[in-house]
Amino acid sequence: MHVGILTGGGDCPGLNAVIRAVTLALVNEAQASVTGIERGFLGLLTRQVRPLDARAVEGLLAQGGTVLGTHNRCDPFHFFGAAGADCSGQAMAYVRELGLDALVAIGGDGTMSIADRFSVLGLPVVGVPKTIDNDLCHTDRTFGFDSAVAVVADALDRLETTARSHGRVMIAETMGRYAGWIALEGGIAGGADVILLPELPVDVDAVAAFCRTREPHEGYTLICIAEGVKLQGAGFTVREHIADSPDPLRLGGVGAVLQQQLSQRLASEVRHTLLGHVQRGGSPTPYDRVLATRFGYHAAQLVRRGEFGRMVTLQGDTIGSVAMSEVAGKNRIVPVDHPLVATARGIGVMLGS
Repeated sequence: MHVGILTGGGDCPGLNAVIRAVTLALVNEAQASVTGIERGFLGLLTRQVRPLDARAVEGLLAQGGTVLGTHNRCDPFHFFGAAGADCSGQAMAYVRELGLDALVAIGGDGTMSIADRFSVLGLPVVGVPKTIDNDLCHTDRTFGFDSAVAVVADALDRLETTARSHGRVMIAETMGRYAGWIALEGGIAGGADVILLPELPVDVDAVAAFCRTREPHEGYTLICIAEGVKLQGAGFTVREHIADSPDPLRLGGVGAVLQQQLSQRLASEVRHTLLGHVQRGGSPTPYDRVLATRFGYHAAQLVRRGEFGRMVTLQGDTIGSVAMSEVAGKNRIVPVDHPLVATARGIGVMLGS
């Protein structure tokens, strides 16, 4: 058996742990040969691969990023390097040349969409869910999310001391695209007084009024806002447009807009911090190392059993799988009646209105 592995989309902590687990499980239990495809699906077009074995994946468990490299704009069905041409046939020809019996694709909704299309073309594919945003359907958790939440919580801990010392309103803007999972869990873990999510309406006047009620006593307010929040009278705050990307909108900057709007309404000084890519970097948390290892091992079992066209999932504490077609191109947002939303409200967190 000859199996390829690639990592697509954005980087995140835990990718190397999956690469390690898939490789070790296939080598140890199936005596398979494993090939790493570099820079996601781009490697199938640029013919960049490397052999993987037990020695090649030594020491990867705690490393952030991905040793194979990744690419968040390469869709062989609409290739940016060929003016949007369909280069999937070229990729499939290289797969046949390599003699791959299966491919393990590690990534988010975009990667699953591309992998599903290759599955339709006859490539046996297994998906492993990766995104710090935790917004993939049919899985309760994706690896990388816990590590991002830990960064947000640590940042809020640090911002709180400055907010309290100076009597300021401090705003931390998180990633998450159109879902508020990072802001919600990170905000709760970091003791935010206000958590603003894309899924819930945000009334800036109400947020300002809440901050004013804290000025005489607590003296400061800590706000955690997701990058996908739409403020009053505005759409998404877009940092840039990338026309040839599968996800052309790059969100970012809503924290600065909120700072400007609150500064006009409050006596307190208002500052904002854009956490940005620090949420993606660094070593995975122990939880993410274990989850990534479980996902990688289960992906190897799906390959061994010939259960292709499926993505590994976590439901409760049970590892399972779902058809990739059920995940491709879909997002899982925070339900307004989610228990964590009720928890935040119940402990006095202001959620925007």
